Amino acid sequence: MNGRPVTIQDVAREAGVSTATVSRTLSKPSVVAKPTRQAVLRAVQKTGYQVNHLARNLRRQRTGSVIALAPNLANPFFSQILAGMSAVLSARNYGLLIADTQMGPDPDERLRRYLASGMADGLVLFDGGLSPAALDVPGRPPVVAACEWLAADLPSIRVDNAHGAALAVDHLAGLGHRRIGHVTGPRTNVLARARKAGWREAMARRGLPAPDAWLFEGDFSMDSGALAAERWAAAPDRPTALFFASDEMAVGFLGALRRIGAQAPRDVSVVGFDNIEVCAHLSPALTTIRQPRTLIGERAAFLLLELIAGGTGEGIEGLVEVELVVRDSTAPPV
Repeated sequence: MNGRPVTIQDVAREAGVSTATVSRTLSKPSVVAKPTRQAVLRAVQKTGYQVNHLARNLRRQRTGSVIALAPNLANPFFSQILAGMSAVLSARNYGLLIADTQMGPDPDERLRRYLASGMADGLVLFDGGLSPAALDVPGRPPVVAACEWLAADLPSIRVDNAHGAALAVDHLAGLGHRRIGHVTGPRTNVLARARKAGWREAMARRGLPAPDAWLFEGDFSMDSGALAAERWAAAPDRPTALFFASDEMAVGFLGALRRIGAQAPRDVSVVGFDNIEVCAHLSPALTTIRQPRTLIGERAAFLLLELIAGGTGEGIEGLVEVELVVRDSTAPPV
């Protein structure tokens, strides 16, 4: 363009549309007809036009950033989800800020501070233990829950945790197990509650007993899985199979089994939940419930961007299916 900066007017002339159509195509392409959208994008490419995102954010009073709040960022479960979010956000020129809700004595207060800080245009929550009351912040930005949530009216992307538990129980019962225990997540965590309820419902549906003695409390960590191994070994009528509310607990359990002279699946069959990367590389490789974590992150980002733009997000499917991945840690009872 003769050495001068390319403007939105140049793009509009090249595409044969108005500047408003160019702006709408670049900010919210889903509302623009496909032929028009393609013409604008060809014009952008031909002219070399670049959006001044800083100026646009200032005009709109936006930061161009999104915050993801997760409990225990050391947990490998979140890596693929955050990667999925980042891919979607970066394509829309949004930055992703990541924070740990457990860094400090009061996670709810930490959430309130982020909502009131003006640091981001929206938040995605991965912590099912936070209180819905923490969202009661005047003028807060849009929030998406990427997990089951106690507040039913909060937009969310979630998996069917109860169905995942049922898949685990059905698999173990199909192998011939009747004494199927459960290693739970934290009592206050809504995901853990849903998986526990799903275990109870699946056991009842099959006419199998589910006494409290077959419940072993955990907190999603490897250490709590190792402690569950000690309690399982000491139980007088111990289960022949265990469904874990997280893979990390199952990993800790399998390691502790060796130290007490037992092994899976000879002495106990083990099913996890999440399908983190290490599951396929354990010995035995862990049977688990797979969550499509990249897809969860992508959908959470798409939903939040839609809400930031003033939409409702109704066209984005909120429920993500889980599936059973059978490996070597389960077998018929001896």
